[in-house]
This record gives sequence, C-alpha cells and structure tokens, in this order.
Amino acid sequence: MPRGIHQKEKLLVLLEVLNRESDEEHPVPLSELLAALSREEISAERKSIYDDMEILRRRGWDVELERRKGYYLASRPFELAELKLLVDAVQSSRFISEGKSRSLIKKLEQLCSRWQAAALQRQVYVSGRDKTMNEAVLYTIDAIHTAIGGGRMLSFRYFDYDVQKAKVFRKEGAAYEVSPVGLLRSDERYYLVALQNGEKRHYRVDRMADARPLEQERDAACAGVDMSAYTSRHFGMFSGQERQVRLKCENRMAHVMLDRFGMDVMLVPDGAEHFTLTVPVAVSQQFYGWLFGLGADVELLGPPDVWEEYRRHLAAALERHTE
Repeated sequence: MPRGIHQKEKLLVLLEVLNRESDEEHPVPLSELLAALSREEISAERKSIYDDMEILRRRGWDVELERRKGYYLASRPFELAELKLLVDAVQSSRFISEGKSRSLIKKLEQLCSRWQAAALQRQVYVSGRDKTMNEAVLYTIDAIHTAIGGGRMLSFRYFDYDVQKAKVFRKEGAAYEVSPVGLLRSDERYYLVALQNGEKRHYRVDRMADARPLEQERDAACAGVDMSAYTSRHFGMFSGQERQVRLKCENRMAHVMLDRFGMDVMLVPDGAEHFTLTVPVAVSQQFYGWLFGLGADVELLGPPDVWEEYRRHLAAALERHTE
C-alpha cells in the first residue's frame, strides 16, 4: 500500500489510541503515540503530533496535555459514573438475559478507556432471582414498538415452562394475533398489554417468541385503554423472617414457581400430577397473600410453625369477612 495512504489514517490512529488507552489518570506519552503510528507504518515527528492534537481540539475532541506525562481525553460522551449506572441497570434488569447483558456491557466498555472498562466489571444481584433465559427479548420489544408506532397488529407465539424447564408453546405453537396497546414494567418484567377480540389481555414479553408486526391495522379502541390501571395490581414481597418453606404444587404450576424463585430451584416430582420444592422465603403477610392467590394448586407443607401461622391468618381473614 502506498505510504501516503497510511498518512491519511494518522488522525484516526491517534484517536483510537487516545480513546482506548487514555483517561485523566492514564495520559499517553508522546513516545507511545509515535510508536503506535510507527506500527501502522505512519511516519511522524514530535511537532506534527502537537499540530494533530490541535486539529482534534478544533473538531470538538477534549484533548488535554499533562506536562511530562502525555495526552489524554478529558471528557467523553458518557462520564464513568454514568456508564456504571447503565451497567448496573443492564445487570439488574431481569428481562435482559445473561448473554445479552454481557454483549451490551461489552459495547458500553467501548465508550471509555480500557482502564475505566475494568471498573465496569460489576456484579449486581437482583434479590436472588434469575434473569430471563429468552435471548430474543430485546428484539421482541423492538417488534412491539414497531407495531405500535405503525398502528399495526402484532403476531407472536407464547410459551410456558414445564417441570423439566423446557418451553411449552400454548395453542400448540400457533401464533397469537393481537392489537398491541403498550408496554408496562412490573416486578422487574415487561408486559405487553393488547386487545384480542375486543378484550384486554397482557403477555409476558420474555415468554413471547417470533414477534413481528403484521400488515393489518390494530384495533382503534387501543387508544382508549388506560395503561395505568394495570400497574396498580402489582406489588413486591414485604420483608420478614427468612425461612425454608416447602410447597407442593400441581405440575401446571411449574412456570409460576420458576418465575418466582428462579430457574435454579429444584422441582422434585411427587407422583404423576405434583412436584415439591423447598425455597427460602421472607415469611410475611405478603407471602401468605401470594400463596392464597394460587388457590388449591399450591399447598404449604411446612415448616409446622409457618403452616400454623398461615392457618391463623386464613381464619382471621375469614372471620373479618363473615357477617
């Protein structure tokens, strides 16, 4: 390649080095800049570097010189504290899978120096509960936004998890076709609110597959749906004494237990129709309310004092509602 071609890349190489290697605590010496240019077969003198840095400054790059140490980028589009906040948000979001989280964080690392990138290797724990296993969730959200923005219907398939933690598609894998209203976030998950045959429905976004906008226009009644009404129905678990609680469930409740306690929980078969599990729970009225809401499909087996307290709560609730 002609030598002049390399020379045209000079400013790009300098920017790459400054972006990757420099920050306020790690200026890049002039000798290292010259060495980086030499590796790319670009000739340069010390004075030409001064001129190049001045050009970068005029074009909006905040290049600073620390005497006897070197050059560094003093500011970037994102401050390190802002990148840490974004990394924490990605890691703590249950709707973003582990694989997609790693991919997004890798991209965020490109917005700072390699020294600062090491500080982004953080681990945020989300109350001991798993992130989604669905890698395609971000693309599903994009398809939903595209459909809503274009006023079109949405097609997707919907699945649960069975006792073996395998996906089981509803309607034997046939597609749902709905009029999307909007997305809401509740209990660290995204839900699609939609109209289907004129009735309001909601769907867990991380349990949707093959989502795509259709050509048909969505139901005009979507504009009148009150999204805020959905958020008031969701609440989190209150604090309480942590106990190892044993539950017996019908097999069709497997996905409910996996949602609540994570994919690592052990589901132990108990006959052909049931399974049991032992999980740590902050025992509280909120837990008892959640348990009661599952009805006869879930039975509390122990420990005995927790079972007895639950029975007392049920008796007290019944008494309060008995005339």
